[in-house]
Amino acid sequence: DAVGDVLPDDGDPDALRTLVHALAEGAADPADPLCAAHLHCPPLAVATAADLAVSALNPSLDSWDQAPAASALEALVTRTLAHEIGLADALVTTGGTEANQLALLLAREANGGSVQLVCGSNAHHSLPRAAWLLGLPDPVVVPAPTGTLDPAALDEALTALPGPRGSVLVAATAGTTDAGLIDPLPEIAGLCAAHGARLHIDAAYGGGLTFSDRHRDKLAGLDRAHTVTLDLHKLGWQPVAAGLLAVRHPRDLAALTQRADYLNADDDTEAGLPDLLGRSMRTTRRPDVLKLAVTLKTLGRTGLGTLVDQVCARAREFAAMVHNHPGFELYDPPVISTVLFRPAEATDDAVAAVRRQLLTDGRAVLGRAALDGRLWLKATLLNPHTRPDDLAALLKLVEGNTPR
Repeated sequence: DAVGDVLPDDGDPDALRTLVHALAEGAADPADPLCAAHLHCPPLAVATAADLAVSALNPSLDSWDQAPAASALEALVTRTLAHEIGLADALVTTGGTEANQLALLLAREANGGSVQLVCGSNAHHSLPRAAWLLGLPDPVVVPAPTGTLDPAALDEALTALPGPRGSVLVAATAGTTDAGLIDPLPEIAGLCAAHGARLHIDAAYGGGLTFSDRHRDKLAGLDRAHTVTLDLHKLGWQPVAAGLLAVRHPRDLAALTQRADYLNADDDTEAGLPDLLGRSMRTTRRPDVLKLAVTLKTLGRTGLGTLVDQVCARAREFAAMVHNHPGFELYDPPVISTVLFRPAEATDDAVAAVRRQLLTDGRAVLGRAALDGRLWLKATLLNPHTRPDDLAALLKLVEGNTPR
């Protein structure tokens, strides 16, 4: 109703106000403490302001002459973030999906045009999808009976696979989408080394733990990967998009090299202008790195670590509330900031219905996860300002709206 005629003959000077208000009124607001379904964070004000500045300046990072300062900034920030997790360099991506696809592409090219993906049944859907997009063999899927990849099953799968060393890419996960679980990274890294397999770690969710002194140890083994996916529009409080792919060996990036005379002519490169086409699969791309730089500089490692600690603490508090409430069942204590729970004795149909009812009524936004043969409600806590009272109210809402 607010839009009316999308393309009228005569423009409406009030369209900005009308449509922004309508969009906001119909939005799932991630800053609301009861909006806790997905890895969908409330963005920091400084990052949002930086994002607006980028839109106003509108540089594109496909050639130096369109974005000299932004290009230099991207090089500084990406290497800093890569070094933070023990790797050498990083590319900016639109998110975890693009980063995972790039990881498979780099592995394929490093192995002469083919690679076999091995991943857990808990892996993000973007990994098998990337194998399909790249024309790779179907992935070998290893069981994850406890929600994390089973090292014994991985060892068995790697032993059974034929082919030369380096022809296999193992993908592990640091922060599963369903429950926020972290695969046993040191054991997996050891198996990859023993079998001569490349290791990719999808840390789109859990990578932000690196900022926290309290939680960084959960990422032990991350620095042994060949590539790592990071996604700071999750535990980094950035507006979408803010993904990265970190790499151990910068030489692997040579696979992305492209020449286009109007963007990176040989004589310009020889004269010292940086060649940016090899920094992405995209051509035109906005400098999303500015909001990252502003955030890192404004909050520092300590400030970001405090935000990480706060949401992890809220998750533990919520899990304790669930555990102590006779009307609810807790899946497991949270590893990061995701809590799975369900009304005790409720059927899966009732669990699904209460989620839809709360969403339809505009009261709360909860996710869902199917684990251990049952359906669970999922609370993904990414709002550092969420209070214990908010969490108690969320439980009360679920309890009061569950069909009997």
